[in-house]
Amino acid sequence: MTTVKDMLRTYPGDKGALDGDLLARCIEECDRCARTCTACADACLAEDRVEELAACIRLDLDCADVCDITGRLVARYTPDGADLTRAQVEACALACAACAAECERHAAEHEHCRLCAEACRACEQACNDLLAAGL
Repeated sequence: MTTVKDMLRTYPGDKGALDGDLLARCIEECDRCARTCTACADACLAEDRVEELAACIRLDLDCADVCDITGRLVARYTPDGADLTRAQVEACALACAACAAECERHAAEHEHCRLCAEACRACEQACNDLLAAGL
């Protein structure tokens, strides 16, 4: 199976001075978070007191969308598009932090929220690490 790192290594152009491992980790965490948030929103909808989870569902869906586009933008990162990519990665870190905080409020009662919060925190960290490396 081809990995994200393998694909990044095959790029014939200049990806700049950014560490390929950081780029790959951000892409992979964004993908994982997007899928996890989507599944969490669906699980929330199946809960008995769904109305209590309305904010969680909205944040799950928002975070999933933001992570999806962020992963795709980072995958095609070049120094020419750094400003847009940086802004998107910053937005992703914010979305992940907000979603994680909301899911953490429900984590004791709903295992899917606990797992989602973990995925959001990992993605938030991957985004922040990429930003700290100079994206």
